[in-house]
Amino acid sequence: MMSVTSCKDSKGAAIDPGKYVRYTPEQVEALERLYHECPKPSAIRRQQLIRECPILSNIEPKQIKVWFQNRRCREKQRKEASRLQAVNRKLTAMNKLLMEENDRLQKQVSQLVYENGYFRQQAQNPSVATTDTSCESVVTSGQHHLTTPNPPRDASPAGLLSIAEEALTEFLSKATGTAVEWIQMPGMKPGPDSIGIIAISHGSSGVAARACGLVGLEPAKVAEILKDRSTWFHDCRSMDVLTALSTGNGGSIELIYMQTYAPTTLAPARDFWLLRYTSVLEDGSLVVCERSLRSNQDGPSMPPVQHFVRAEMFPSGYLIRPYEGGGSIIHIVDHMDLEPWSVPEVLRPLYESPTVLAQKTTMMALRHLRQIAQEVSHGTVVGWGRQPASLRALGLRLSRGFNEAVNGFPDDGWSLLSNDGMDDITVLVNSSFSKNMGTNFPSANGFSSVTNAVLCAKASMLLQNVPPALLIRFLREHRSEWADSSLDAYSTAGLKTGHCNPTASRMGVFGSQVSLPLAHTLEREEFLEVIKLDNGQSPEDAIMPRDIFLLQLCSGVDETAVGACSELVFAPIDSSFADDAPLLPSGFRVIPLDSGVDGSSPKRTLDLASALEVGPTGNKMFGSLSGSSCNMRSVLTIAFQFTYEEHLQHNVATMARQYVRSVISSVQRVAMALTPSQLSAHPGIRPPLGSPEALTLARWICHSYRLHLGADLLRPASEGTESILKTLWHYSDAIMCCCVKPVPVFTFANQAGLDMLETTLVALQDIALEKIFDENGRKALCTDFAQIMQQGYTYLQGGMCFSSMGRPVSFEKAVAWKVLNEEENTHCICFMFMNWSFI
Repeated sequence: MMSVTSCKDSKGAAIDPGKYVRYTPEQVEALERLYHECPKPSAIRRQQLIRECPILSNIEPKQIKVWFQNRRCREKQRKEASRLQAVNRKLTAMNKLLMEENDRLQKQVSQLVYENGYFRQQAQNPSVATTDTSCESVVTSGQHHLTTPNPPRDASPAGLLSIAEEALTEFLSKATGTAVEWIQMPGMKPGPDSIGIIAISHGSSGVAARACGLVGLEPAKVAEILKDRSTWFHDCRSMDVLTALSTGNGGSIELIYMQTYAPTTLAPARDFWLLRYTSVLEDGSLVVCERSLRSNQDGPSMPPVQHFVRAEMFPSGYLIRPYEGGGSIIHIVDHMDLEPWSVPEVLRPLYESPTVLAQKTTMMALRHLRQIAQEVSHGTVVGWGRQPASLRALGLRLSRGFNEAVNGFPDDGWSLLSNDGMDDITVLVNSSFSKNMGTNFPSANGFSSVTNAVLCAKASMLLQNVPPALLIRFLREHRSEWADSSLDAYSTAGLKTGHCNPTASRMGVFGSQVSLPLAHTLEREEFLEVIKLDNGQSPEDAIMPRDIFLLQLCSGVDETAVGACSELVFAPIDSSFADDAPLLPSGFRVIPLDSGVDGSSPKRTLDLASALEVGPTGNKMFGSLSGSSCNMRSVLTIAFQFTYEEHLQHNVATMARQYVRSVISSVQRVAMALTPSQLSAHPGIRPPLGSPEALTLARWICHSYRLHLGADLLRPASEGTESILKTLWHYSDAIMCCCVKPVPVFTFANQAGLDMLETTLVALQDIALEKIFDENGRKALCTDFAQIMQQGYTYLQGGMCFSSMGRPVSFEKAVAWKVLNEEENTHCICFMFMNWSFI
């Protein structure tokens, strides 16, 4: 029913504009049909609708316009109401979860107060401690695995069910009770937009992590996803269900053998012999709990497997409850003893830290569920028309392939090749790799390789005072800093003829690097992309194509994440790769070590890479920073794979060792440059090489701006050199300095300048000023540069320039001025680009 200014009824009589018009059901049906075809028709389209639909002939175009406006408004209101209802259901469920968590914390506080009183009583009256055991169950709660072992049980269904029920009870006490003392994971603040409530164990045996959250999937679907670890747990090599049986209460028991990869070449892999119990509780909650089967008391056993260390999983699992709206409230508990005695002392924090367990396993499970829920609710197709599941499978294959290279299991065909007298690089060969895959791998240059063997060169080393996320981000953005483009482009062709020489004088350089995004996770902690590299070779090199394509997976580049592993893994592909295309991944992995656990012998670990020292100082650089406030350690693992023909094995092994050593040398140089400066009071703001400290440079920039342009660059309220530096660093416009001689290259930039050039402070010094302008811009720059040197400053008209990644950047205007030092001599030229944005 609508109000109109002028309209006629079905008999042609005029209708009072002050009254409403009641549309007939046939007219409403026609309008609705047209609305679904075109919700916002133009004036011409409305006229056309009247002509095509006779039933609307007595309605004026203006009235149809009003009807469509009202219809869009009602649709918007309906969608908003639906969204608010969904948000309200989610907040209600989150409130319920928080209230339960609050109750659990209250119980934990009460228990701790009770235990504190008990211990205080023991200290005041020692005689009571020898006779009173009334509090024993309270004090030892959560330590059931330390009590006297139970009598051995048989492998009958009744015996397995008894073990399963015990595991279920203990798991629930950890998930919703106080069997483990949980503390909030550092850096993880619960809130409406957070991944969930994340906690880690404190003072318990082994390592344990716990997560609570909401996911928009049905409980049965959640259980199905989580039980299939091979689809989401990147460290899972294999998971075999050896026995499965049903229980009388509608549940199921499974006996599972699982293998997991070692994260670095310095540690053996782990395996688990598990019992998994799936059941439904009386309140309708779905539970999946797991625990290790110990051969000395739990009946069925699995003999030790060569090259694996048997780890133990204490009762762990998933508690999944439905909530109104079609989603699930989920509690995840992971509790393990990863046998840290089997790894070098410096690596033990990786196996003794509950934070590492939370990042690698617990949070990964919750993130994977949220990712699936997002894909299901939106139903989008991303990344060159591929389904999200297809892209996730590609990322998983990249990660698994890199793990295979790092571990090199003999049962996959890998065998150790004798070294060249130095033990810094480990080389393995696999003559049956391509045969087992049943296909050929694409070479680095894009041609299909006819080789039938694969060689892997790998190494691990300790890094100090280098943020893993920053290092991986630099390696991703500046491949030319460590990669040999000549080898990338010519290796396969050279190997076929036996003439590949990585030290040859004919070295290519990358002309450009273009990133083509495929997909990323919700929180952008992991993303998949295709990298197109211009190998920079001349047109005469007809044997090689100009472009090289890599499928690349990058993760852990968020510097705020606690205990996160950072990875850069890539594999050569053809320009049009299929989902099932064979992949041969190589790359880098940087794992932070818990700084709270003293490795006690860093020198011993550094000796693993003693032959890789850079410059005359060698490892002295690490030692000089060991006492800094930013002391942190991480282990870097590098693995590169090469295809080859078997008769060239010796030549390829020599080439691979040389190449990986050159990569390690470059990475060490970059790592040293990325080490936070002890001279700077501001973490992350470091002086460029060959320049004064950042504090002094900031003062020179502001003083010269005021001298030449007669105005303050920063607010007068910014008093003190440190305050000037901080304000300059976070200034909204892009500020960057370049040297004057011999070639103008950038030496310093604030955060906006680095963002605009898509680079870092270290790589900034490899970017020439003229490289960011096109041909017309370079011609204008010659005139502008002369004017700067003559009068001290100049204004640049708005235009376009390019980042280091080749992306076009537009800016409204720019100003450049000479930066003078204390002696009033020209130190550099400073540019400020205002209102810039990527096109």
